[in-house]
Amino acid sequence: MLRWLIEKELREIIGSTKFAITFGVCSILILLTFYVGSKNYLMSRQKYEAAKTENLRQMEGLTDWLRVDNHRIFLPPQPLEALVTGVSNDIGRTIEMAGRGELTAQDSRYNDEPIFAVFRFLDLDFIFQIVLSLFAILFAYDAINGEKERGTLRLAFANPIPREKYILGKLLGSFLGLEIPLLIPILLGCLMLPLLGVNLTNAEWIRLALIVGAGLLYFGAFLALSVFISSLAEKTSNSFLLLLVIWIFAVLIVPRSAVLLAGRLVEVPSVDEISAQKTRQLSQL
Repeated sequence: MLRWLIEKELREIIGSTKFAITFGVCSILILLTFYVGSKNYLMSRQKYEAAKTENLRQMEGLTDWLRVDNHRIFLPPQPLEALVTGVSNDIGRTIEMAGRGELTAQDSRYNDEPIFAVFRFLDLDFIFQIVLSLFAILFAYDAINGEKERGTLRLAFANPIPREKYILGKLLGSFLGLEIPLLIPILLGCLMLPLLGVNLTNAEWIRLALIVGAGLLYFGAFLALSVFISSLAEKTSNSFLLLLVIWIFAVLIVPRSAVLLAGRLVEVPSVDEISAQKTRQLSQL
């Protein structure tokens, strides 16, 4: 019975217009992420190697550390930064070294290109967090009440189908059907990486698989939430609006407000306070 429900849901999803649109959008975004990220990584790698060579040339013949001038340490680019940027663009990429003084990281990419601090970069984190969560709502907001409005729910329950199996079949069928637009372009992107010159180690491949697995769990959570709200709401319009409000709070408001709230609950010294402490320590030396 459960297998029949899953197959029915898969046939409905794959034959729908929403599936074709989802497959096209996910394929374009994911393949673009792999391609652009690979090119950015290769460019950053070339800059890193050139800067390291220049540093070694300047250091040749120096025997006194106090004579070191304009020597820089560069943060080496990581291959997975091409796919998930994380905080790599927020932190400084270079550290200027001298004979004495404090070492501070500078040259953040968001300082050089402030427009990216507002719109961020296209990566897998953005695709999972924003795009796929919206697609989960789009596909499952009418999973139960939509069939009730169409009259097919009454026909389904005319057969001896337990309600929990029906809901589980809806959930699993939607999840399996929406994995196809996600996993196919990701697999194609993984094949693109070696062809573009980005070689990952075994540990990095495992980390990439864990990232994709975490994204699927995140996607499945929104899918389950959509089915749950659809089973409670009377009308599809009500369930869609409620899910949209929940999405705005869960994805856009809560992560940002949590950072502000944590800063109020736990006192963290500001940058100016830390600089003042350093100045006092230096004055005592």
